[in-house]
Amino acid sequence: MRHPVVHFEVIGRNPEKLRGYYGTLFGWEFDTSSPVAEEVSEPDNYGFVERVTTSDGTGIPGGVGGGPAYEGHAIFYVGVPDVEAALREAERLGGTRRMGPVRAPSGLVVGHFTDPEGHLVGVAGSA
Repeated sequence: MRHPVVHFEVIGRNPEKLRGYYGTLFGWEFDTSSPVAEEVSEPDNYGFVERVTTSDGTGIPGGVGGGPAYEGHAIFYVGVPDVEAALREAERLGGTRRMGPVRAPSGLVVGHFTDPEGHLVGVAGSA
């Protein structure tokens, strides 16, 4: 089964500045009213990108957040039916679990791993 990319994030030490940067650069608008899991960002310092789509309606949601204690990185999330199973499979194939599974305030379950070359990747699902 193929799994789609379902979300992206840019995390950094100064999320407000990053939102200003990406907002100006790409015309993105942010909704900062929904908290996220503290493992991902300071809960109240995260902005979901108001969904931007192409003329054919495609596009994925994303967010910009973080805080002074968060290492800067960009990450994409792949949709999976079972986050724990996906993390175990990533480990079996030579990756390293970095976070999760963690249930976000929205109910979404997320996890992070690094691939064998150290790239950070996320998985997200309902379980």
